[in-house]
Amino acid sequence: MRIAVLKEDNCQPKKCMDECMVFCPPVRNGQECVVMDEKTGKPHISESLCIGCGICVNKCPHDALIITQLPSELESDMIHRYSLNGFRLFRLPTPSKESVVGILGPNGMGKSTAFNILSGSLTPNLGDFEADEVWWEDAIESLPRGELRDFFIDLSNSEVTVALKPQYVDHIPKAVKGKVGELLRSVDERDMCEVMVSKLGLEHLVERNLDQLSGGELQRIAICATLLKDADVYFFDEPSSYLDIHERMRIVRIIQELAETARVIVIEHDLAVLDVLADLVHIVYGQKGAFGIFTPARSTRQAINSYLDGFLVEQNVRIRDKPIKFKTHTDRMSELGSPVVEWGEVEKSLGTFNLKTGNGKVHQSEVVGVVGPNGTGKSTMVKILAGEYEYEGGWVTANASISYKPQHIDTDLDCTVQTWLDSEVGPKWRSGEFHVNVIRALGVDELLAKQVDTLSGGEAQSVAIAVCLGKEADLYLLDEPSAHLDANARMETAKAIRKTMETNEKAAFVIDHDVYFIDIVSDSLLVFEGEGGINGMAEGPFALREGMNRFLKGVDVTFRRDHDSKRPRINKGSSRKDREQRQKGDYYSFDS
Repeated sequence: MRIAVLKEDNCQPKKCMDECMVFCPPVRNGQECVVMDEKTGKPHISESLCIGCGICVNKCPHDALIITQLPSELESDMIHRYSLNGFRLFRLPTPSKESVVGILGPNGMGKSTAFNILSGSLTPNLGDFEADEVWWEDAIESLPRGELRDFFIDLSNSEVTVALKPQYVDHIPKAVKGKVGELLRSVDERDMCEVMVSKLGLEHLVERNLDQLSGGELQRIAICATLLKDADVYFFDEPSSYLDIHERMRIVRIIQELAETARVIVIEHDLAVLDVLADLVHIVYGQKGAFGIFTPARSTRQAINSYLDGFLVEQNVRIRDKPIKFKTHTDRMSELGSPVVEWGEVEKSLGTFNLKTGNGKVHQSEVVGVVGPNGTGKSTMVKILAGEYEYEGGWVTANASISYKPQHIDTDLDCTVQTWLDSEVGPKWRSGEFHVNVIRALGVDELLAKQVDTLSGGEAQSVAIAVCLGKEADLYLLDEPSAHLDANARMETAKAIRKTMETNEKAAFVIDHDVYFIDIVSDSLLVFEGEGGINGMAEGPFALREGMNRFLKGVDVTFRRDHDSKRPRINKGSSRKDREQRQKGDYYSFDS
């Protein structure tokens, strides 16, 4: 089955010479394989006439076309198609009773479309995008007998109620005004407002206005509002974003408790959280913006290991060029260069919050992971090193040049990604090691024609990281670079940061809450302790294992290594492995 997809954002008919039509062999032989729309000037491509030569793909100056082959047996599994040359979705995840069902895969593969169908807000057309009316009965008949078909029958009869926690919680203050308590009481269908507020630790926020909240606070408010709805199925889209590991583990427990009485589906890119949260996982693969294919559910461990390996044995499909590997960490201190920046006994007050640090330094070619609870001063420390904040006590060497990527990215720019890169980075992004290790690795090369103010959260994050790494500096400061990135993009970003520091003999501080990300990117750890919003104490940097043990002891969680993939895995509380590691004080095991 051949499919032809037009990337609408990339297609710019006023800036091309209709190369897709002019060079098409069938068109040159008198067949209407490519026809230009009279209104938009954009092409319509006939898949039945297309010979799959790929000439149009190569000739298009804006990388706007995708021509690819799919197995013919998938045609009967098409769930939805948006237009003649639009995105297609094949198969769906299945909401299962008394289970947390996870969805794992890159952004742009149809996870949101699947959510819309399973929530009843979008009726699947089974590929017939020109149909005047679309009926649930047709979709039901297309499915084999089983749990998904039964679910569709209930959904079509309006016997299923749905609650959805949205992905971009930072949009909430724009859509809803007022105080936190008023919002939560207005959606409380289970008469559990006080209980849920207490479970999520939101008591101190109920009188705050929504536009005064941080990203982590908004995330917990959104989760609480979703839990207060009386629904049969709960969808959580990236519930861990902005949350520290304490809060992530609390959310895991609450969602697992919910699954005892309702169906739960979760999209989660933090693989450590997904591993401990989900009972079953559907992998979704395909080509961004072109098509997405959901696999049948499999055990969580098997799904994550297959995803990291990049090969799905049951489908005999390779979904990534090379596997993501977790290597055994060795002490690299002997390989590091001279110190880039040093500090000692720094003190900083912000209102009622106080930050103190010990003595520390970071070297050339070293990446320091920064970990700790929210509100304990991680971003404040980075801003002190970046020169954005003055400090009241202690000292910081001031002879290092800084490149800084903040936590919240300003995309209010009226220009393309290419223009942004040209103005901030200069010509170096176009070729050489930086182009290969950063621009292509992060997928920024596919975004060049897009307007900055139209980028999604993940796209904006990737471009901002590229801009930060592309600037000439001695020290690179990246605040939560994994936010909004899918699991694959997180791993590629971690490797890109490491390669940049090692190749150029530079240093970096990376604040993040994703343990997988920190494990791949870090040589050492700066550990923050304290009480969120009141005080913070920064100690280190420590060697990775020592720092992780110190950090995780405070979180009261132990990690082991997966026997096959060597990835970190959270131990179940009071399990044999958990008890053994606690007795040894080995909260972050490097052994499988």
